[in-house]
Amino acid sequence: MRRDVLDLRAFYASPLGAAARAMISAKVEEAWGSVQGLDVLGLGYATPFLGRARGARRIVAAMPAAQGVEAWPDPARNLACLTDEASLPFPPALFDRVLAVHALEESGDPLSVMHEVCRVLSPQGRAIVAVTARHSLWAHAESTPFGHGRPFTRRQLETLIGDAELEPTGWTRALYLPPVRWASGWADGAEQLGAKLWPGFAGLILMEAIKPVFALRPQGKAARARVFAPVMAPVGQANRGQARSPLGGNAGSS
Repeated sequence: MRRDVLDLRAFYASPLGAAARAMISAKVEEAWGSVQGLDVLGLGYATPFLGRARGARRIVAAMPAAQGVEAWPDPARNLACLTDEASLPFPPALFDRVLAVHALEESGDPLSVMHEVCRVLSPQGRAIVAVTARHSLWAHAESTPFGHGRPFTRRQLETLIGDAELEPTGWTRALYLPPVRWASGWADGAEQLGAKLWPGFAGLILMEAIKPVFALRPQGKAARARVFAPVMAPVGQANRGQARSPLGGNAGSS
């Protein structure tokens, strides 16, 4: 059973929830940068992390019916809607960015949810899926939204995304502070120290994915291409030791 939207809102209004919001938002912003002129979808309960996406051309917060919905950002300018998570009320390829938080752990059919993410994502779009890490303290913290439902390992999330016909391209971790209120003031220090010393203790796994586009390759002349370093650690590098992710995670197994 999903957490009620009122419980989720109360958590993110608390000091511990505010610290979690800041840590996760920083990861998303670092991965995506500006979303100016793009269409953005927040799925599950993603509104705490969409505040920096206000420059988007279109932004929608889709909340599952079993969870409930709240007006966001306020009743006068509501951008949130109540949806069937396995049948989103949007046309295919509408969104350039999709952020799914609190979307999979308590879903009765996570694969159907991810199929819908794939359907509404544009061919050039990027999705970030955030889930509770299976072996973390947060997975057992029932006083927080992360302590309910089904936690994931990195490999399980990678498999789920692949089964939904999306291609995982990078991943990172977040939430190294203990899930207790008195630790909320140490969030910044815990995030920096934990990423270096205790990567396996992170409470959250974030994985980015794209929709593969299959097309015939035209014949032409070779040309130089600019290559950008990935912000999240490439998924394919996850088994090559403990290389540190540029976002603060580590590319080891989780």
